[in-house]
Amino acid sequence: MKRLSFITLLICTYFLSSLNTYGCTTAVISGKYTKNGKPIIWKVRDTQSLYNKVQIFEDGKYKYVALTNALEHDRSMVWGGYNEYGFAIMNSASFNTNLDNPTEFCDQEGIIMKKALQSCKTLKDFEKLLSKLKKPMGLNANFGVIDAKGGAAYYETDNNKFVKFDANDPRIAPNGYIIRTNYSYVGKKDIGYGFIRYESATELFYQMDSENKLDAKQLATETSRSLYHGLLKTDYATTYDFTRTPFINNGDLICRHETASAITIEGTNKESDRSTTMWCSVAFPLSTPSIPIRLINGNQLPQCITAPKGVAPELSKLGMKWKEKLYPIKRSSGYKYMNLKAYVDPQNGIKNKIEKLQKEINKHIPQSEDSKEWEIFYRWVDQYIPNYYYNN
Repeated sequence: MKRLSFITLLICTYFLSSLNTYGCTTAVISGKYTKNGKPIIWKVRDTQSLYNKVQIFEDGKYKYVALTNALEHDRSMVWGGYNEYGFAIMNSASFNTNLDNPTEFCDQEGIIMKKALQSCKTLKDFEKLLSKLKKPMGLNANFGVIDAKGGAAYYETDNNKFVKFDANDPRIAPNGYIIRTNYSYVGKKDIGYGFIRYESATELFYQMDSENKLDAKQLATETSRSLYHGLLKTDYATTYDFTRTPFINNGDLICRHETASAITIEGTNKESDRSTTMWCSVAFPLSTPSIPIRLINGNQLPQCITAPKGVAPELSKLGMKWKEKLYPIKRSSGYKYMNLKAYVDPQNGIKNKIEKLQKEINKHIPQSEDSKEWEIFYRWVDQYIPNYYYNN
């Protein structure tokens, strides 16, 4: 038995080390501290599944919309989303828990998030869901959750337990927000990934908070594309000398080669309100705009961000084509090196192109909750955005 446990530990350690670059940078924000009083969850997703899409589901108690892997036929997992009652959830993988009790039953995070969206209205519902799971739970993650009652919290999980970190508790979150990358506070100290990304996000959030800019649009359209390095105190998007080389290794940045998508979910502060909004970048955020969506009548979404089983949506493909221009080196570890000049060049850089596209999208966002206005917006998105890519 001891030998079997040791072998299992070796296998899990190897598996985790092979995935060390595939993490996420995330945050939960209490509505008490946002500009409009609504809670927010934010996730910049790193994964091997670089083509993502958004789908509407009606396979549970509640209807919900969620981010999924585009090329997979499996519909049992989702990677962040919200349901018709304003309950929203996302996660970041944790790599410093379950080290002493590894099990073959693992990787249940996407399944649990789907179950939560299918059946939960509140944080208490989610806590009940976790409490009823058979042990080991197969979990190794930090779940960020908000609800329409003002709830906003992280749940750090491992195989046997969960610990809640409440963003509404000033003792835990004095500024009203909590940030997590790829380690847990209840796990082993100094083990995990994303420590520099955590520092980057902390400084960016502090700046936004001091300027009263903690809102979903800012997170979705600017923070998710940040090239700020928390250790070097350098923002590569604004200060970099190209005289020596146009390339940087962006492995410790919030948005890096492994970043496949980003979502920012702005919840509601009234249970009767159906205005929960999810901003979605379904491909690499530096080359893909963020599009706000809502659950409206008719189960509609912009067609460019969704697709049938096993198929990548149009915007995901277009965003990936522009990403290729930023990572031209394919041999060996060349994929880690981003052509920063191709991104920030003032004449023909992708940064300017995406920012212009994002501004145009933002101008067309409906200012009401009228479903017809959102349908019109979706149709405009499907016509304007692909044409913009093809003409640039």
